[in-house]
Amino acid sequence: MLEADSTSDWLTAARTRLGDIVSGPSTERIGRVEDVGDGVALVSGLPDARLDELLSFGNGRYGFAHSLEEKRIGCVLLDDDSTIEAGAPVHGTAEVVSVPVGEALLGRVVDPLGRPLDDGGPIDAQARLPIERPAPGIIDRALVVQPIQTGTLAIDTLFPLGRGQRELIVGDRATGKTTVAVDTILAQKSNEMICVYVAVGQKTSSVQRVIDTIRKRGNPERCIIVVARPAETPGLRWIAPFAGFSMAEYFRDRGQHALIVIDDLSQHAATHREVSLLTGRAPGREAYPGDIFYVHARLLERAAKLSPEKGGGSLTALPIAETEAGNLSAYIPTNLISITDGQIVLDRTLFDQGQKPAVDVGVSVSRVGGATQAPVLRNAVSTLRLDYAQFIELESFTRFGGLPDARVRQQLTRGARIREVLRQPPHAPLDLLEETALVTASQAGLFDPLPVSAIRTLRGKFGTWVQDKTPELGVAISAGGALSADQKTALINALKACLTAQPSPPPPAS
Repeated sequence: MLEADSTSDWLTAARTRLGDIVSGPSTERIGRVEDVGDGVALVSGLPDARLDELLSFGNGRYGFAHSLEEKRIGCVLLDDDSTIEAGAPVHGTAEVVSVPVGEALLGRVVDPLGRPLDDGGPIDAQARLPIERPAPGIIDRALVVQPIQTGTLAIDTLFPLGRGQRELIVGDRATGKTTVAVDTILAQKSNEMICVYVAVGQKTSSVQRVIDTIRKRGNPERCIIVVARPAETPGLRWIAPFAGFSMAEYFRDRGQHALIVIDDLSQHAATHREVSLLTGRAPGREAYPGDIFYVHARLLERAAKLSPEKGGGSLTALPIAETEAGNLSAYIPTNLISITDGQIVLDRTLFDQGQKPAVDVGVSVSRVGGATQAPVLRNAVSTLRLDYAQFIELESFTRFGGLPDARVRQQLTRGARIREVLRQPPHAPLDLLEETALVTASQAGLFDPLPVSAIRTLRGKFGTWVQDKTPELGVAISAGGALSADQKTALINALKACLTAQPSPPPPAS
């Protein structure tokens, strides 16, 4: 009896499995590797493959179609090519490259495919998004009017940024470009901003310093760090900025605010040139392919402030580009300047003179302008930029000798104090209260009687003094709204009291 029951169960299970089989012909798209090397494979036998389609080489190895020719495909590999040989089969997947996105990535260090590079264990992502996504249309965008505080006084006062803006940070090697970008991430420590830092081909030691700084001084639980190391395949370095944007867009599309730093697009442009030449594309100016402008334009256009109907989220982009000998007219910097909404130019001469951040106020610009600046800071700034620009010009003339009149001496005195106020140590971002207090004191002439060296000791005391002695004024300033005439007078009086309470500076050495 038991034997009959077991036979019946077996027959039932067999009929069920046979019923699940789909009969009829099936097709599978299989190509063949013609040549492989330097992170690129030339594939034949896949005439229906699409641009950017994900191709499988077996054993979890993938690449994506980067160029399509009549008889072969230029495939950029996403894994080491040492185990792929000519003649190996290639399978089309009819899919595109995608990355994991969601809350699970916060606080993690990952590669451009979302694979963990830290010790945090596997990532259980909520969803996956393709790395190539269309930019929001004009009708889906809103005006860029909300400020984003970078914590860098020279930027927040002279070249204010807004949520949804694309601002290029450009300068020679080792002039503090990454420091400005990382300080902006640190300045978001106490707000709701999600930060994504993408390192493209940067030295491992440099990336580790950035990671350590964010973990020590920022809020790493609201940051995602995407690392494409120099030793990685060109394919991983190429997709890194696009993957970072998709990770940030997940939050933007849910009504949140995100900031992405791409460090840097000069390296990405070199990678694009490398894979394009290896896949047989025709070179153009400086050997870059003709579509290099389009590659970066379609990437950076994804940064936007969405309309209320789309959730009101924003994605702000701070791409970084490197120049040689300060040449802003080079091919890649020129392209990026024309794509973005302004540029922060860092000058080598200023950096060597100790003026850090070395922002060149003459050629830097924010095309969004004061519309995004907090009203309290905009009113405090007043004629700061004009005063500083006139000081720089007057200072260059007085180097030739001669005794300027009293008015010019006053301008030189005020300008020297403004320059010292704008000087700021790295990784010490200022909040809105501290920035407003410093600029108000400078514009009210409170620093004019003091030696320049005294400003350094006063930098961190104004904000604390105002917060402690006049807490209601501190709350009003931190809210960002414009101050009334009485509140501005109260602020100046509080700053004067702070100066009076400080010990007198020693007389200058003879």
